Amino acid sequence: MVFLRMELPCWCFLLLCCLQPLSAHSDFFTSIGQMTDLLYTEKDLVTSLKDYIRAEENKLEQVKRWADKLDSLTATATQDPEGYLGHPVNAFKLMKRLNTEWGDLESLVLRDTTDGFISNLTLQRQHFPTDEDQTGAAKALLRLQDTYRLDANTISTGNLPGVKHKSHMTAEDCYELGKIAYSEVDYYHTELWMAQALKQLDQGEESTLDKVAVLDYLSYAIYQQGEIERALEYTKRLLELDPEHQRANGNLKYFEFQLEKQKKAAEEEAQKQKERGKRETPEKKKKKPKRVSDHLIPERKKYERLCRGEGIRMTPRRQSRLFCRYYDNSRNPRYVLAPVKQQDEWDRPYIVRYLDIISDKEIEKVKQLAKPRLRRATVHDPQTGKLTTAQYRVSKSAWLTAYEDPMIEKINQRIEDLTGLEMDTAEELQVANYGVGGQYEPHFDFGRKDEPDAFKELGTGNRVATWLFYMSDVTAGGATVFPDVGAAVWPQKVTAHAIPLINIHYC
Repeated sequence: MVFLRMELPCWCFLLLCCLQPLSAHSDFFTSIGQMTDLLYTEKDLVTSLKDYIRAEENKLEQVKRWADKLDSLTATATQDPEGYLGHPVNAFKLMKRLNTEWGDLESLVLRDTTDGFISNLTLQRQHFPTDEDQTGAAKALLRLQDTYRLDANTISTGNLPGVKHKSHMTAEDCYELGKIAYSEVDYYHTELWMAQALKQLDQGEESTLDKVAVLDYLSYAIYQQGEIERALEYTKRLLELDPEHQRANGNLKYFEFQLEKQKKAAEEEAQKQKERGKRETPEKKKKKPKRVSDHLIPERKKYERLCRGEGIRMTPRRQSRLFCRYYDNSRNPRYVLAPVKQQDEWDRPYIVRYLDIISDKEIEKVKQLAKPRLRRATVHDPQTGKLTTAQYRVSKSAWLTAYEDPMIEKINQRIEDLTGLEMDTAEELQVANYGVGGQYEPHFDFGRKDEPDAFKELGTGNRVATWLFYMSDVTAGGATVFPDVGAAVWPQKVTAHAIPLINIHYC
């Protein structure tokens, strides 16, 4: 079974997957469940920062009052210094101020009000995301951009499908995203996001970001994609802003040289074609491109299409044969009087969805048990035979056993009653929590012929099916897709899918 899941945040748990070791690194970006903790951390820091600001404002207010008082006093005294000091009280107070009060003011100004805030920040910093988390979150955003064909402006303005909390990206945000793409030698996305940063600056967005830096990245990214003429245009624009820019001046000469070289080569080739009398025939011009058969489309393109809801091969005739029903699994005693709601989602392979099959109370209990144990999900490395993290599986997982809580045992019993599969040979329940752009690219859940010992340590034989509960709704994306048969099913909270093990993906 091959899964891919690429979506806004989702909680789910399923049966039949591999165990994993604990991970020392937090990998916040792979789990929305743990990223939510960061929001509360930030809220606590904001509270601490406001306390610091109030302390600073109180200190400055005291200094201001002192300054206003002394400003008025010295203005009066300096108009008639001798007459002013002729009064013995004034003379005494001058000595007192300079000997004592200015010293007190110095102590007030030097008083450190940052202790509480700095201590809290230092304490919380050890739980902060790392560069890896920032890069992972950036890559997730780029994955969503590609999979769902979103342009940079749509993402930057926050107009994502289904979102509740709209958020704009600043020019600095776009620039940082472009820099991360650049560090990954991803010049395509570097261009998209540097161009977006430049666009926002050109539209007058207030920013400390230097256009020169943006143009430098942008022109180089375009050059790396083979568009020398466009790269030259941006380089000239950069030099208008900074005529002394050393790298841009060097690039200008190089680009002009390369364009001239290309022009000469094109002219020579045209001359050779003319001399040989080679001309493209009208028939060749009218020749239609061959239609690419669906089975020739690369697997990744297939799953991206299915994730977008495109290319689903369900005909109206087949759709008419899908039904919903009350189901008791051949009069299982637990469901004779209260059968469950079951609906067909796909015919070949036969995939069904069970509605209202898990309660909100059970969901919260599962989350409560799983959240402290969430660790970066791993995959089986066929070369080493060991479990390892991988870029194509971005989520966190936890494992729950029946003896830990009566509710888990109750859920396991429910699966057994409805499927007829004995839970004695099933693996532990795996709770999966995906981060933004979380995914599980093409893979098989079962051991193939070249992996005879994939589940040897479990002593249960190969896998035969997956039962997948959904513990949250998603605002967009999140499909489970079957590229080999052109099928896709979407998550729906408090429902579950029973899936035979074939080639599928999580989107």
